[in-house]
Amino acid sequence: MSNREEVLKGNVTTGVVRVGDTVRRPVGPWTETVDLLLGHLHAVGFTSCPRPLGRDERGRQVLEYVPGEMGAESGTYSMVELRSIGQMLARLHAALASFVPPAGATWNQVIPPDRNEMICHNDVAPWNLVRSAQGWVLIDWDGAAPGSRLWDLAYAAQSMAGLRADRLVPQSVARLRAFVDGYGLDEASRPALAAMLGRRARAMYDLLRAGARQQRQPWARIWTEDGPYWLATADYLDVHREEWCAGLR
Repeated sequence: MSNREEVLKGNVTTGVVRVGDTVRRPVGPWTETVDLLLGHLHAVGFTSCPRPLGRDERGRQVLEYVPGEMGAESGTYSMVELRSIGQMLARLHAALASFVPPAGATWNQVIPPDRNEMICHNDVAPWNLVRSAQGWVLIDWDGAAPGSRLWDLAYAAQSMAGLRADRLVPQSVARLRAFVDGYGLDEASRPALAAMLGRRARAMYDLLRAGARQQRQPWARIWTEDGPYWLATADYLDVHREEWCAGLR
């Protein structure tokens, strides 16, 4: 196996490299807990995530490298793909529900959730999704932390379906419905999800705005690139809440 390091691009974490069939990532206080989480997922049969492989000689986290097509542009997945990604997220949430964190577990929680119901990935988005030979694989677990199923689902639905201000509302409704139907969300929870879409997008906007004011990276940089997008998206999702609710019935 080659020891040559290939730098992998990322918008948040720097220093991530590929070495042969592994990925090496800088460790944080949360890395041990993330490794336990990934190990649990594989143990219960959820294989749409990398296997944790310990540490290398430099103390970096070592993960399985999953070859495939990375990061389709947000909102470009087909209806069939949206349903299948929703199904993958439902399987993930079912597997996460049985994970019991160790006492004193440390998490890298960058956005406060609506409530602490279970451990969630918290960044289920095209830039963290690999189309591999084995199916969809979700990467970049550094932001895993306590949250709620609907909070995680709201972010994933917005990013995967491409619910944004420059998309016609009927198109967004159809794409949202495909994703949520794939997930299999129960009827009683659908109005709450419709109401949460704007809140979750605004939480991302608030994170970037606060990061810019405090000059915290990478949020200050991302604020200059994407701040207006997240504000427009949050407004769009809030204004059309009734349409999302009606479309999910």
